[in-house]
Amino acid sequence: MKAAGFLVSLLLVLLLLAVVVSPTVIVDSLKKRFSSLVLIVLVLEGFYIFNTHVWLKSAQRLRWKLQKQGIYGPKPSLFYGNVPEMQKIQDASLKKSPNNYGEFVAHDYTSSLFPYFEQWRKLYGPVYTYSTGNKQHLYVNQPELVKEMNQSISLDLGKPSYVTKRLAPMLGNGILRSNGHIWAMQRKIVAPEFFMDKVKGMVSLMLQSAELLTRKWDERIEAEGGEMAEISVGEDLRSLSADVISRACFGSSYFKGKKIFSKLRTLQKVISNQSVLFGSPALGFLPRRKQKEIENLEKEIESLIWEAVKERERECLETPSNEKDLLHSILEGAINDDNVGESSSKNFIVDNCKNIYFAGHESTAVAASWCLMLLALHPEWQSRIREEMAQICPDGVLDAESVSKMKMVTMVIQEVMRLYPPAAFVSREALEDTQIGHIVVPRGVCLWTLIPTLHRDPEIWGRDANEFKPERFENGVSGACKLPQVYIPFGLGPRLCLGRNFAMVQLKVVISLIISKFRFSLSPKYRHSPAYRMIVEPGQGVHILVERLKQC
Repeated sequence: MKAAGFLVSLLLVLLLLAVVVSPTVIVDSLKKRFSSLVLIVLVLEGFYIFNTHVWLKSAQRLRWKLQKQGIYGPKPSLFYGNVPEMQKIQDASLKKSPNNYGEFVAHDYTSSLFPYFEQWRKLYGPVYTYSTGNKQHLYVNQPELVKEMNQSISLDLGKPSYVTKRLAPMLGNGILRSNGHIWAMQRKIVAPEFFMDKVKGMVSLMLQSAELLTRKWDERIEAEGGEMAEISVGEDLRSLSADVISRACFGSSYFKGKKIFSKLRTLQKVISNQSVLFGSPALGFLPRRKQKEIENLEKEIESLIWEAVKERERECLETPSNEKDLLHSILEGAINDDNVGESSSKNFIVDNCKNIYFAGHESTAVAASWCLMLLALHPEWQSRIREEMAQICPDGVLDAESVSKMKMVTMVIQEVMRLYPPAAFVSREALEDTQIGHIVVPRGVCLWTLIPTLHRDPEIWGRDANEFKPERFENGVSGACKLPQVYIPFGLGPRLCLGRNFAMVQLKVVISLIISKFRFSLSPKYRHSPAYRMIVEPGQGVHILVERLKQC
């Protein structure tokens, strides 16, 4: 404010000097320029006042409310909060990160992906506060508070608005992004399609898709001499998972939705480069070129999905059926629900299709990649799964009943999801003042829980918390650790991932079928580099050496 006043005074002095020494024409010209400059200065001064007295005071007020409750954290800078410190800690961590698996066997990747959280946790404990620009955050990794936060049924606790705003091109206002009554209405429509009885009916479709993959690997082995082939599994598993979600929920093959999945993947990469979670919300402007790229991808994806929707409508009219897939249910929900207006029904349908396309195939494919990586490192568990399969289905034919009995593969998947949960965080925003345990969370504060930190806590899981030991789940989650509520690969409570049953059954089918046909180990090309791109995935892919099993 003082700087702006000084600048105006300086301009007045210059104008007076010009009047004394300059011709009339020059004076008139200077007067016009002076008027423009004064206007600019006043605008800048107004912006300064707004930032100082509204923008910054708001974050400071929230911080004081938390500090009064004994919650502290790193000291923020004036405009950027703790973002500069986060970047500094991240840069220092990257310089010392190893690049092969051997150095990571008993290492918690949170220290390399999110080192600032780990460093602050050691300084301030499991509950602390930090800020990004004008946004105040509350880090919560205390088990009892995590349980209460996740099980809260209040609609006053929703998805963080500044994060979901940046994810809007990817998710629209679908179930993964929405809050309040809109979210509740969407969940009511979508959730029943993923109940276990519906999922069991999808097993045959999952097997069809998985068999396409095993045939492809067979052909690859044959092409490389008939004994062994090196395969990078990531794209094959994405194709398989996309095929499953298309067949089971949208009544079409993967090839019909190939463009949608490809463009969603591209959009995911573009958005992931924005520091979606931790960049300063107010200062997170994108270059126009990048913004245009996002807008174009969003339009293309929406157009492709709408084409698929209209095609599905025509199929329903031409060949009526009593059996309804997920798309049919979304269509009915958009038409029949009074909360979905006629003008917004298209957005409702397209947005939820985007959510299901993304969540239904990306996260499951990444989880399957981590499964194969760890099974390649631990071939003894391949043998255990194979032996159990021989007992459950001696004829070698998998079905919904046999898949539900497979305990070994279930234990392996649970352990993989403990060590490498695709979703790294549970995130919430207090849409109104909210009580979580003994803490009153002020409106506008965002809460973050780092899932892998809970999943690797030695006090909860034992000294071997960083080791791959599926046997810990022999008696279920309650027998695997001291506090079952901290095992949250799919979240917990009302916002529990509605696709949990679908994902678990699909993983069982895929892993079981691959193990029944192949033996595999890690390729020397594999580099262990977990990367955060909206979900935690193998940064350089998973390369395995695949050998065809001899059939008796």
